[in-house]
Amino acid sequence: MQTIAAAPVDQAPDFDWQNPYILLTPGPLSTSPTVRAALLRDWCTWDDDYNLGIVTPIREGLVKIASATKPEDYTAVLMQGSGTFSVEAMIGTAVPADGKLLVLANGEYGNRLGRIAQTLKINTVVHDSGELAPPDLGKLEAALRNDAAITHVVCVHNETTTGMLNPLAAIARIVKGQGRIFLVDSMSAFGGIPLDVAALGIDFIVSSANKCIQGVPGFGFVIARKSELARCSGRARSVSLDVYDQWAGMEKGHGKWRFTSPTHVVRAFAQAMKELDEEGGVAARFARYTENQRRLVVGMERLGFRCVLPHALHSPIITGFYNPEAPGYDFMKFYDLLKTKGFVIYPGKVTGINSFRIGTIGHVFPEDIDRLIVAVEASRYWV
Repeated sequence: MQTIAAAPVDQAPDFDWQNPYILLTPGPLSTSPTVRAALLRDWCTWDDDYNLGIVTPIREGLVKIASATKPEDYTAVLMQGSGTFSVEAMIGTAVPADGKLLVLANGEYGNRLGRIAQTLKINTVVHDSGELAPPDLGKLEAALRNDAAITHVVCVHNETTTGMLNPLAAIARIVKGQGRIFLVDSMSAFGGIPLDVAALGIDFIVSSANKCIQGVPGFGFVIARKSELARCSGRARSVSLDVYDQWAGMEKGHGKWRFTSPTHVVRAFAQAMKELDEEGGVAARFARYTENQRRLVVGMERLGFRCVLPHALHSPIITGFYNPEAPGYDFMKFYDLLKTKGFVIYPGKVTGINSFRIGTIGHVFPEDIDRLIVAVEASRYWV
């Protein structure tokens, strides 16, 4: 793996990098000063300093994060746009015209997978287990056993509608046991929750620069089994969202993107990957996020807030809480009070439940969560 050029922090103008508040969201999220500093230099998309010195090491590094057992079986393809662009690219490229996709949905982002597939005119069946329950594994196994037309299955790894961590290993065992192609939207979990795509049998997995690797928004990436991606030539329903063509172009051009690359964002992501490694890799980041979330739940429950999900279904990414049932309570007033104290939280998304969410990923540490709890206690104007 080639060395990524050092961040030009020493060339940065002397000004205050401190943000006015911490983003306690599922992404975009709070980033380190050195990641932000890496945005300051311009790069040429045709130059080897960029393509060989930055893009290629990023692709190699992502594969190593994805699989410790068989990294040689996988490749990483970087795609312009938000994470949803890459999700649509993955679905639109992986599923052939005569294929059938089964979508496991238990929240807004699972339902979005279904909407994408249906908009692309893919033959699609959606198993919607509701926002407060994990996917129905028995129903999944029965569907695959009884419907030979289903060729692909897709699910969300961490459903940020509620913060639920879906049982990825159990789903993978069923999907691969029935010989289907397995696609995973790991937008909010990849890089923050340990996994091995080869060991699980995942064929395609997608995430984004501005999630657990702690870069800034601007591109996503698809990590794909090479043998399966090689079968995808001509399948895509879009020119710009063709993962196969993007892969072929990057392979031939040694990191060159087909269309304009988000160079500053890519360089910042290279710095973020360096900082992930310096922290101790995914295992260490998972431990930090887990401690963040533990302190959050303990502190919020001490103050009388109730979690939307049972603790056993929580992830270390984001946690939903019921809004207080108090006559004078207003979420936006509570939100604004916390913002003046340096914290930005997230509104709720669960249908029919009056709630809000607090993220525990990004450049956020346990002591920040302790300060948040103090701020929440001071902001309970309705008590």
